[in-house]
Amino acid sequence: MDRENLTLLCDFYEYTMANGYLESGMQDTVVYYDMFFRNVPDKGGYAVMAGLEQVIRRVQEMSFSDEDIEFFRSKGIFSERFLEYLRGFRFTGDIYAVPEGTPIFPGEPIVTVRATAPQAQMLETMILLTINHQSMIATKANRIVRSAGGRAVMEFGSRRAQGSDAAILGARAAYIGGCAGTACTIADREYGIPASGTMAHSWVQTFDSELEAFETYCRIYPGNATLLVDTYDVLNSGVPNAIKAFKEVLWPMGIRKCAIRIDSGDLAFLSREARRMLDEAGLTECSIVASNSLDEWIIRDLIDQGACIDAFGVGDKLITSHSNPVFGGVYKLAGTEDGDGNVIPKIKISNNTVKITTPGFKKVYRLFDRSGMAIADLVCLHDETVDTSKPLTLTDPEARWKRKTISGFTARELLVPIFKNGELVYDPPSLPEIRENLQVSLGSFWEEIKRLNNPHQYYVDLSDRLWELKESLLKEYGRQQ
Repeated sequence: MDRENLTLLCDFYEYTMANGYLESGMQDTVVYYDMFFRNVPDKGGYAVMAGLEQVIRRVQEMSFSDEDIEFFRSKGIFSERFLEYLRGFRFTGDIYAVPEGTPIFPGEPIVTVRATAPQAQMLETMILLTINHQSMIATKANRIVRSAGGRAVMEFGSRRAQGSDAAILGARAAYIGGCAGTACTIADREYGIPASGTMAHSWVQTFDSELEAFETYCRIYPGNATLLVDTYDVLNSGVPNAIKAFKEVLWPMGIRKCAIRIDSGDLAFLSREARRMLDEAGLTECSIVASNSLDEWIIRDLIDQGACIDAFGVGDKLITSHSNPVFGGVYKLAGTEDGDGNVIPKIKISNNTVKITTPGFKKVYRLFDRSGMAIADLVCLHDETVDTSKPLTLTDPEARWKRKTISGFTARELLVPIFKNGELVYDPPSLPEIRENLQVSLGSFWEEIKRLNNPHQYYVDLSDRLWELKESLLKEYGRQQ
């Protein structure tokens, strides 16, 4: 898509700090930043990684125009040295990330940046806004799709999204999460997400009669005839007129595939009655689509109540993640390098223990049992290797007395190199491949972790070396007080 340069879509203090690093002689200091999140939205068991492709594009496109330089000069606080630095800016660092479509958990790095202090600082806002937004929508979409129990879910949220990018990239994230398609036309053009849609109530109202509206639509779109039956009265006019239109227009063409959509009222009752009427009329192949402020809880209740619904259209509660509209990922300094390239771990202390960071340059392993099911994630220092030939004791980071020992397991690293020395070394998968990756990955997690209510807590543990490092820094800080 044609877009303006969004390099300045950045918190202003990123630039004041970057300027400060240059003025302090720290422009070549190498630092490590981790992006991670603290809580799964909606108290779920897992989240879904999304947005990496857009991060890659933004890193590649980062540049400062003459107009940008003049803007900074007009603020009166930036040095000419810094302005010249921006004029020739190019990212030269390393980025590691968890691939899109991967289940992710609180406390583990999902993006790690190794770069000079000014560069790493200026990436913060972009990485957070991109990963936070799409991971939030992909996670919500996957909850909704799972609640539908195999029935198709369409993303219908563009008109309620909070801006154009939220609509377009929200549709992308929803597709990663498992939605079958979108109502957003441009998302189809840009990302190949199947776009579909039929009619609004205004179509029906425009004609002299509901039947005329239905018959006209069937004649124009015989291969995609989904009729909206709740403009006036679902059971007394909408469904009977739809049946008549299908029989009089589609059947003579030899077309039996068709659908109705119900957008209001008691969807469980109306869908059951509509199914009965359609079947009695011989329209057993006619599908029923439901919409109207749906989310995972309403969909689950409808199914539990015996609703005869084949597909769902979900709008504002998906595209805004209405019940939990903030993902909450953060970007924190984890270390610096000395002149010899050794990593100096850094830790952030807080009275709120959840805000105490985990220091050092790290990697993340996902551990699997003999049957291929995920057991836990293990966060290690970058130079550690998990020995799968020996038993491993895992400890619950929230309650260190809770331990379990595993053996006969396999381990896979989650973070993969994306940029090395500023060069892209990662071949981004296609959107269908990302979507498939999520479905395959979720197959290795127990249902207890994936349930909507009170899911089982998945272990994210620290290696012994990393735990000891964190403890030693906390003790050192305590001695300094």
